[in-house]
Amino acid sequence: MSPVSEQAVLDALRPIEDPDFKRSIVDLGFVKNVRIDDGAVAFAIELTTPACPVKDRFRELANEAVSALEGVSSVEVEMTAQTRGSSHASRPEGLAEVRNVLAVASGKGGVGKSTVASNLAVCLAESGAKVGLLDCDVYGPSVPLMMNVSEQPRMTADKKIFPLRAYGLKLMSIGFLTGDDAPVIWRGPMVHGLMRQFLSDVQWGELDYLVLDMPPGTGDAALTVTQSAPLAGALIVSTPQEMALIDARKGLKMFQRVNVPVLGLVENMSWFEAPDTGTRYSIFGSGKTERTAEALGVPILCRLPIQPDVVDACDSGKPIALAAPESAVARAFGELAGSVARKIALLNSEAPPVLGTNIEWVNTP
Repeated sequence: MSPVSEQAVLDALRPIEDPDFKRSIVDLGFVKNVRIDDGAVAFAIELTTPACPVKDRFRELANEAVSALEGVSSVEVEMTAQTRGSSHASRPEGLAEVRNVLAVASGKGGVGKSTVASNLAVCLAESGAKVGLLDCDVYGPSVPLMMNVSEQPRMTADKKIFPLRAYGLKLMSIGFLTGDDAPVIWRGPMVHGLMRQFLSDVQWGELDYLVLDMPPGTGDAALTVTQSAPLAGALIVSTPQEMALIDARKGLKMFQRVNVPVLGLVENMSWFEAPDTGTRYSIFGSGKTERTAEALGVPILCRLPIQPDVVDACDSGKPIALAAPESAVARAFGELAGSVARKIALLNSEAPPVLGTNIEWVNTP
């Protein structure tokens, strides 16, 4: 029996295709560091994001394919990731080590944008990515309550700010500086200055994703962030009724005008399921979001129900993705995180890597 070769291992892995890139993981260069020791084969599969939802499937297929080769006694598959950064000519000082900045926006308030942003950030972090969450809503900050954080951040003598931490995330919000009950009564130029300070002077350090909980609407605050941050993409959150979708369309067009890719729509409050009968009720109607997405040429990435547990989790300071990880809505947020990470990876794939970090998962036999 002839010993197995590296070429044989690569040929066995070649039929495994990345569903987004539509190419073999071997041709994409994902297979790294093939080692063969008397029938024991080990190699790594390096993905473009730690939030890749098919990484477990890749490991399973790779193990099966190589184990079937003659002369192979054991297979060890190490799953890693190198997050590729978006390409921007210039970045604010504080974002120098941030690979991808993602905006979560809405055309109006009250549609669940902050709930989506916080749970998305948590799910990205749970996947193994380094994640920050910046609350850009100056007049109605939500992050302090949703993340159960109330202390003030540390500031250096030269006015550099260190973000706070919770649930594996780095956090910043105007709410950390003003307190829970203090109103923010500022005019446009002051808001503009604060947003620039949060982007330039907060010491975010090395992050794979910085999620921006955007101000609602398309006013000065939202436009300042959109024009100042090196955005890799944006999500638009809306509820199904026409009034919210009209404003969502305005928000989407704002990003398009400044050449920020819109990754898709998130429909919140899509239905309510009666706990006693299981009957679903579309309280705000149905079908309008589909027509809006089709007219604008963007996908619907996720639909989320009206669920009291989500509200309770937010009010208690622990996002539903952590408070009830096995719930249907938590799984939906996890799928959304995977879709967002893959879409950003695809957008970045044509540009050379700007920054990268190796992520390693603990591999179970």
